[in-house]
Amino acid sequence: MVETSTAWHLIASGDATLFAIVGLSLLVSLSAVAVAAIIALPLGAMVALTSFPGRTTIVVVLNGFMGLPPVVVGLTVYLLLSRSGPLGQFGLLFTPTAMVIAQALLVLPIIASLTRQTIEQLWLEYREELTAMGIGWTGRVATLLWDSRFNLVTALLAGFGRAAAEVGTVMIVGGNIDGFTRTMTTTIALETSKGNLPLAMGLGIILIFIILLINAAAWCIRLRAEGTS
Repeated sequence: MVETSTAWHLIASGDATLFAIVGLSLLVSLSAVAVAAIIALPLGAMVALTSFPGRTTIVVVLNGFMGLPPVVVGLTVYLLLSRSGPLGQFGLLFTPTAMVIAQALLVLPIIASLTRQTIEQLWLEYREELTAMGIGWTGRVATLLWDSRFNLVTALLAGFGRAAAEVGTVMIVGGNIDGFTRTMTTTIALETSKGNLPLAMGLGIILIFIILLINAAAWCIRLRAEGTS
C-alpha cells in the first residue's frame, strides 16, 4: 500500500512537521501528568488515610470521574478560559497551556483514584507498625508514597496513556492550530478527513508505539515491584 510506505518514509526520514507534532504532543501530555500528579498523589493519600464526613462520596466521585467524558472536560475548560469566563483575562484559550490544563483535569481523577487504592491497601499492612512508632500523618503519607512508588509510577503512566490518546479535549481548548496547538490525535483526525493518509498513518504508527511503550514500562515496573515486595 502506497500510503503505508510513504508513512514509514516520513518517520524514517525524520520529517520535521511530523516530529514537531509528536514533540508538542509529548510536551503537553507530560506536563499535564506532572501538574495532575502534584495534586492527585497527596489527594489520593489523604482520602486513603483520613476518615471524615463525605469520604465515601469523594471516593465514588473519584472512581466515577476516571471515565469522565473528555468533551465535557474540554467544554468546562473552554468556558473557564473564554473571554467571558472567569479566567478569560489571561488569554490562555487556544494555547498549549490550555491543553495542559484540560488534560491535567482529565487525568487527575485517574491518578488520585489509583493512588487512593494503592495507599489504602498498603495502609492495612503498615498500620500497626506506623501507629506503634508514633509516626504522624505527614510521615505516614511520605512512608506509604515511597514504599508504593513503583505502583504509583504505573498510575502516572496510566494517566499519561489517557492524555496522549486524547483528541476531544485538546481539540476544543487548543483549536488545532497548525504549528501551535496541533497534536498527534487532532492531526490524525484532520488529515484523515482531508485524505492526507500518509501523515495520519505516520502519526498513528508513532502513537501506537508510544502506547505500547507505556504499557511495557508499566508491566516492567509491576514486575519490579513484585520482586521487591
